[in-house]
Amino acid sequence: MNTLLEVRSGPAYYACKANVLENLEVKLSRGNIRKVLVIHGRKSWEVTEPFFPSLENIETIFFTYGGECSDPEIDRVKKAALEHGADALIGIGGGKLLDLAKSAGNSLQKEIILIPTLASTCAAWTPLSVIYDDNGSYVRYDIHEKSTWMLLIEPGILLNSPINYLRAGIGDTLAKWYEGNALAEKLATKSVCIELAHLAARQCQEVLLTYGEEALADLEKGKWTDALQRVIETNIITSGLVGGFGGQYLRIAGAHSIHNGMTSITQSHHLLHGEKVAYGILVQLVLEGKFSEIKQLLPIYRVLKLPMTLLDIGLTVKHKAELQQIAAHSVKEGEDIHLLFPDINKEKVAAAMENLEILINHASPSMD
Repeated sequence: MNTLLEVRSGPAYYACKANVLENLEVKLSRGNIRKVLVIHGRKSWEVTEPFFPSLENIETIFFTYGGECSDPEIDRVKKAALEHGADALIGIGGGKLLDLAKSAGNSLQKEIILIPTLASTCAAWTPLSVIYDDNGSYVRYDIHEKSTWMLLIEPGILLNSPINYLRAGIGDTLAKWYEGNALAEKLATKSVCIELAHLAARQCQEVLLTYGEEALADLEKGKWTDALQRVIETNIITSGLVGGFGGQYLRIAGAHSIHNGMTSITQSHHLLHGEKVAYGILVQLVLEGKFSEIKQLLPIYRVLKLPMTLLDIGLTVKHKAELQQIAAHSVKEGEDIHLLFPDINKEKVAAAMENLEILINHASPSMD
């Protein structure tokens, strides 16, 4: 049985409804919060300000972040929170900013309130932060002891989010099934929590394949619909439950390691996190020899406009050095791809990327 599992299921309080922020001061006061540090980006504050209430009896300090969830940036936030004596941190933005707020808040043992402006990852739900360097290259991920206090989703904010971020969220969340299921297949027995995580991973795939295209079309029209809310909550909540209940047993595997490798080359920096992960799913499936699943996914990738070729990620088969660099970073010590493939090496990853090109061009790749 999976006795090492520690469960952190999600935020203590969650709400998704119109004008969800109007009672924020009441909620903060009930938690004995008198002073807050509001961490935001320029664009995220522009879309949130019309919905953000005036906190009459709570001192509010605004902090503009530098664009990365990096160790120096975490230290900068912590310093600001300490200097101003903040009781809680409010993070307003996308995945990196929310991860930044979680890292600083957990380090200082302060309450954390998250207001996502994008539905591109499960960062708003999970007690985990992905750490990059100041150039955007992956460094590590940190698992926090404490989950977020409040997660508040304002539909009006997310209706103003760029469609490519929702698309990236679909790519990232699809990986919950393809990584989680591959890891689950290797477990001799599964605890109740692992079973719940596995079911959540399956639900991620089913909802996104059913409603993904419709949700993207609805967001483009600026319409808050059942399909759009289902996809957004799947990207944020159901996706987060996979790691929350599955922990290290079902959290991430090959697709995210390929993503991490891709962050090491500048050609891929135009892609969002979830877009890189979506490409990583296909590479992982090649490594598993699951070519029929790839063929089933390709039409869906085309409809959803997710990257599936080297050209989509800024490369060609002639970029041998870059392919080797991605592969080498993907199989570094500590990368989760080793959970699936204990004998993996950079040569196998580079070959898988090239074989994916062959498969997409309707040939049968060789894994020799």
